Amino acid sequence: MAGALAGGSSPFRDGILEGKVAFIAGGTSGINLGIARRFAELGARVAVVGRNPEKAAAAAASIGEDALDFSADVRDFGAIRGVMEHVHARLGPLDIVVSGAAGNFLAPALGMSANAFKTVIDIDLNGTFNVFRGCHDLLAENASLIAITAGQAINAMQLQAHACAAKAGINQLVRVLALEWGPHVRVNGISPGPIADTEGMRRLAPDAATKQSHFERIAMKRWGEIGEVAECAVFLCSDAARYVTGTILDCDGGSGVGDATQRSVERGLA
Repeated sequence: MAGALAGGSSPFRDGILEGKVAFIAGGTSGINLGIARRFAELGARVAVVGRNPEKAAAAAASIGEDALDFSADVRDFGAIRGVMEHVHARLGPLDIVVSGAAGNFLAPALGMSANAFKTVIDIDLNGTFNVFRGCHDLLAENASLIAITAGQAINAMQLQAHACAAKAGINQLVRVLALEWGPHVRVNGISPGPIADTEGMRRLAPDAATKQSHFERIAMKRWGEIGEVAECAVFLCSDAARYVTGTILDCDGGSGVGDATQRSVERGLA
């Protein structure tokens, strides 16, 4: 496979994940599905889980005939644990576990109910704990766990109190589990920035003018590709990252660093 990147070829050799078992929670759409597809292209046996059984089946069909699909809610520890036990029984110990289920919406703190706040915490943060805690005794030696987080973990954003709190918790959970579960399990996170062809960016930038304003603020002057996030995931579960744990890998084009609008530079030189 030449690679999943629109702008260039992959640095990873074909078959680099041959024989690996990969479990992707939330792997039925968007970035997580892109990661699942890339793992399968590189030889992994893949299982995806999502809340909607029809979406899960469609996702698995798009990955390949050997992909497994399951329906479960990451907020339900017993349900997600049961799915992982089934995957373990079918495919063997889990080499790679990705926790990427997420919920989000725009709302000011005073316009958000306690239940709405709790819902995002339950899906994002508690769901990540449930997936990682539930898989621990099902893991292969030297397994790689990857949480999908976001820049809101570091950079406060209005209308995102729930997501900021949840993602910050995920980042700290990654670090704590890396300390507690090493050296035989590595735990890392990926923090994607604005990524094209995702539901989040379709909501945040529905028109060309809004999209262009996003581009101007990003150092790389474009949105990222799902394939670029997937390549980061391949790196983190490959031997190239065997000494990498407790790390949050930003795949954000520099958007988390600050505002790269050139007008800011021009004003400073004036």
